[in-house]
Amino acid sequence: MGNKEQTFHKIIEIAYGMFAENGFEKTSLAMIATEVGISKPAIYYYFQSKDQLIAFIFDELYKEIQHDVAVDYKELSSANFKEELLKLGYKSIEAQDKDPYFNKIFNQYVLLAARDENYKRQLVELETSFLTSFVAILRYGVQLGVLEDTPHIEAKAQMLALVYDNIGNFMLTGNQLNYRAIWKEAVHSAIQGGKNDKKK
Repeated sequence: MGNKEQTFHKIIEIAYGMFAENGFEKTSLAMIATEVGISKPAIYYYFQSKDQLIAFIFDELYKEIQHDVAVDYKELSSANFKEELLKLGYKSIEAQDKDPYFNKIFNQYVLLAARDENYKRQLVELETSFLTSFVAILRYGVQLGVLEDTPHIEAKAQMLALVYDNIGNFMLTGNQLNYRAIWKEAVHSAIQGGKNDKKK
């Protein structure tokens, strides 16, 4: 990795932590540059403005969150469907729990969305992607024979998406709940009645 690439990644890492701890408004490019160990003019080589840096970090978070809800359908079978669905939520819970800055910085973007239509639109798109992903997953469960093809299949998927999203929202506020148990109950409820319905 070259020096420019190393500096770029260090800027992102430092900015991520500083934005999380101090907020966007109280963190300047000059402050970030000082922490990185470069001059303020040098940081403009990488980002033309603080807004551009904020947008870049959001895009990276957006892609990471979407990746977390993605499923490799080739790996799904009637035997492991419930287990893989459980892992989907567990993986997200663990990732959010391990990152000490995620809750704080995502709250900053929620606040930003209240006054910036672009961020508001993207957060709505993110929530919509949860809905479409879980609908697709449960419909695949129907194809596998794990779930009954009922008129309620979409409502079940939407319930899972809401629980998945709201677990993240509750974690943002610092509430200490048994999120794994909550997700397990939601998954069990969603696939209840299927031929492979066994509590794990």
